[in-house]
Amino acid sequence: MASPFAAQILPSRAVIRLAGEAPLEFLHNLLTCQLAGMPERTWAYGALLSPQGKIQHDVFVIHEGGTVFVDCAASQVAGLMQKLKLYRLRARIEITPDDSLAVSVGSEEGLAATDPRLAAMGLRAITGARSLPAGEGHDEARIVNGLADSDDDIGENQLFPHEANFDFLHGVSFSKGCYIGQEVVSRMQHRGTARSRILPVRAEQSLPAKGTTIRSGETLVGEMLSSRGPLGLALVRLDRLAEASAPLLTDAVRLTVQKPAWMPLSITSADS
Repeated sequence: MASPFAAQILPSRAVIRLAGEAPLEFLHNLLTCQLAGMPERTWAYGALLSPQGKIQHDVFVIHEGGTVFVDCAASQVAGLMQKLKLYRLRARIEITPDDSLAVSVGSEEGLAATDPRLAAMGLRAITGARSLPAGEGHDEARIVNGLADSDDDIGENQLFPHEANFDFLHGVSFSKGCYIGQEVVSRMQHRGTARSRILPVRAEQSLPAKGTTIRSGETLVGEMLSSRGPLGLALVRLDRLAEASAPLLTDAVRLTVQKPAWMPLSITSADS
C-alpha cells in the first residue's frame, strides 16, 4: 500500500530501548496491549495507565533479537522512564533512551512494520536519527483517519482508553492477564459507559485552538483537540451529539463530525 505521505522522521517522537531479562514480558504485564508471543518486527500499540484507568503514556512497541524498542512522545520520555524503572523492581532489565534512533513513517528503512492502529497509515519504523528529514503530511493523514496524537490530543492522565478509541484501534486487549488500570477498562467495556470519543471534525475554514468548546445552541457537545486548517479532532459527547438540533459551532466556526471508516459505532447527529 502506498504511503499517504512522504518518508520522514517524526521529531515529536523518541525511542526508549529495553534489554536484558525478558523485557517484552515486563512490558506485557504493564501495558494495555497484548505483547506476549508478539512476533519480531511487528508493532503493537498500547498504553501505560494510572491505577484509575487513565492514559499516562500511549506507546508503540516493536522488538528484535531480544531488544525491545518503545516509541513514545519525546516530551514524555523522562516521565515514562521514571515509571518503567519504578515498576522494574529487581528485574535485570536495562532501560535507556536512545538518541541515536528516531521514529520514521512511510519508509521501509530500519525496523519497519505496518502501523498497528490502521494499515492505511502505512509503515512505521525505528531508524537512525539522521536517516530521513522531517516532513509534512503525516499529521493531516492521522487527523483524517481519526488517530489521536500523544501530545496534541491524548495528554497525560486526561482520557480513558475508550475515549481515545483504543478498543477499536487494537490498543487494548480484553483477554490478557492483569495490567495497571485493567479493572476500570474492563468495567467500561462491559457496561458500555464510554460516553465521549475522539472523532474527526471538518469545517469550511480553519478550526480554532485546542480546548475551544463545541456547542449546539447552549449545549456543550465537546472540545477541540489538534487541527490542521479545516481538519481536526475533537473529544465529543456522543449522547449530546445525537440530541443536537442546532448547528455545531466552535468559536463561531461551524463544523461537522465525521465517522471514521474503521469505527463500528453508530454516530448520529442532526447536523452532520
